[in-house]
Amino acid sequence: MAKDFFAALTRNTISLAGTAMVVASATLIITLFVIQQIGFEGGAYLGLITFVALPMVLMMGLVLIPLGISRERKRLAAAAAEGEEVVARFPVLDLNTESTRKNVIMFLVFTTISIVILGSATYKGVHIMDSVEFCGTVCHTVMQPEYVAHQRSPHARVPCADCHIGPGADWFVKSKISGSWQLIAVSLDIYPKPIPTPIHNLRPARETCEQCHWPTNHVGDLLKVKTVYAEDEVNTAAQTAVLLRVGGLAGRENSGIHWHVNPDVQIRYRSDDARENIYDIELTAADGTVKTYLAGEVPEEAQEWRTMDCVDCHNRPSHQYKMPGEEVDLAMASGDIAKDLPFIKRESMRLLQVGYESHVQATEEIPAGLMAFYTAEYPELAASRADALSAAGNELVEIYTSNVFPAMKVDWGTYPNHIGHQETPGCFRCHDRKHKTEDGDRITRKCDTCHTLLADEEVDSEILEILNP
Repeated sequence: MAKDFFAALTRNTISLAGTAMVVASATLIITLFVIQQIGFEGGAYLGLITFVALPMVLMMGLVLIPLGISRERKRLAAAAAEGEEVVARFPVLDLNTESTRKNVIMFLVFTTISIVILGSATYKGVHIMDSVEFCGTVCHTVMQPEYVAHQRSPHARVPCADCHIGPGADWFVKSKISGSWQLIAVSLDIYPKPIPTPIHNLRPARETCEQCHWPTNHVGDLLKVKTVYAEDEVNTAAQTAVLLRVGGLAGRENSGIHWHVNPDVQIRYRSDDARENIYDIELTAADGTVKTYLAGEVPEEAQEWRTMDCVDCHNRPSHQYKMPGEEVDLAMASGDIAKDLPFIKRESMRLLQVGYESHVQATEEIPAGLMAFYTAEYPELAASRADALSAAGNELVEIYTSNVFPAMKVDWGTYPNHIGHQETPGCFRCHDRKHKTEDGDRITRKCDTCHTLLADEEVDSEILEILNP
């Protein structure tokens, strides 16, 4: 009986191929798993091979084995019907026979081992596919901008799946179905460049963001101080101080910026696909009163209403791309770029806005261009401050390669941030004095509705000296 069992696995090509696939893949899965358990870090690719690709091969082999056996038995039965002498017969499972019991036990043992391997691999495979490394590094070119931005964001320690999928099986299944098409698009190189935003089928923020953030928690007022350096020789520093009225009290009108997500009110709007142009706005107050603010004719493609939530303002919570001026100012304020280097702000801005064809080119030409300027204009400083200039050049490369990705056609400003209204319209998409009701009531544009300006690009600001003596 044992001979018949193993003969059935090897007497036809299909079962033989399936057996080889099962043995090889199971051996590799176990070997690679042991290697990872003893401390070898293989990254997302090793996990993908061990817990996704190889289990698929093992499953294919398990399917081929009975398929080949069934096909072979049908062939033998057909031959017997035509009068040919056939030795093989369908097995009789008589558990009173010792050899039959051994074969059944052998079959159950192999089946159990296969189920354990596949079950463990499936669990680990799901874990791997939900990891930040898998999402960001498996498809290098496609997701590189989002992965790099995520690593520099306030949510760098939050896994991608927590926001893009969230809890529950239904959205998990939806994400995997969506991911199947994305895999095809990447394989056939038919994905758009840059990746369009916003994601229109993103799960509502109340089911993801609000798992950690409490929108009605009273934040109150927050002081934000920003230092901006001029592009003159001494890099004159000027400071802006804003008192942001974040608010957040539920049940109170005009309780600050977070009134927009007050659970007692509802705001809906119509917009273009990019949500850059806001058309009709509908406000339902706590008492049930409804106001509709119109701003001209609504295009045919913008008829669908969307309920406002966190990501309509915080549209780049985990993938933030800054503009060159902001990046350089932050680097100078932190000391990563020495602010006492003459014209360093101007030269940094000039070098960052050159259209480099790749990160490799930018990495070579930015430090070289910076050193060339100081060697020509300030030769003594170039010699005495070589370390500071080298550090500045490296920081500029870091800034460029974290915000601009030529391979994906991501440039400065490709992905606007709607917080505020300086680099992009942001708040002014709605607060533009153009949206009004039929009786002439307009959405306010008063500055002090959301913030109080304490200092506006002031040098040696008196109020900041008081606040920070």
